Amino acid sequence: MSHQVKVWDIVVRSFHWSLVPTFFLAYLTGDDSILHAYTGYIVLTLVVIRIIWGIIGTRYARFTNFVYGRETVKTYISSILQFRPIHYIGHNPLGGWMIILLLSFLLLTTWTGLEAYAAEGKGPLAGLSLDLSPIGTAFADGGKSHSIWKGIHEFLANTTLFLVTVHIIGVLFSSVVHNENLIQSMLTGEKTVSDEDDHERK
Repeated sequence: MSHQVKVWDIVVRSFHWSLVPTFFLAYLTGDDSILHAYTGYIVLTLVVIRIIWGIIGTRYARFTNFVYGRETVKTYISSILQFRPIHYIGHNPLGGWMIILLLSFLLLTTWTGLEAYAAEGKGPLAGLSLDLSPIGTAFADGGKSHSIWKGIHEFLANTTLFLVTVHIIGVLFSSVVHNENLIQSMLTGEKTVSDEDDHERK
């Protein structure tokens, strides 16, 4: 039999749908230092909230519910290749690790953005920024700390955008493979599942 399960709580859904436009706005306003900085602050705040909620939040929001070991990931991939995919109510093993990657790169991107901003004497880290000028002197002309931090920041932002793209493809693929609308689930918070699906960690 099938039944409705409340999977994504209001915190997870609010985080997800707030992060989407904020990240893209931050990405597209890289040349507007003020707007870019403030959207970056929002992204950082959202990520910190999600990390805290991943520790103390509801069942399917917690990292312990969806961060699986290598063998579980391999078994899940094998089930897909055999056209008998194992269904998970929350994040599947691949999706879980993608969430970890996205949160990690978002943290690194915002941190390096703060460092680049601080190297200009602006933002909360002004005067505290790690000076990378010696490294720049060894590998590039000028060696200005701001330019180095900005380059690292842009690389991480582009990598994060790539991961977001892979994530979207993964959501669409998983929706087809498991015959469920994951986008709708992230809007409503609910999934329709069978009794035998409820095999995940408590």
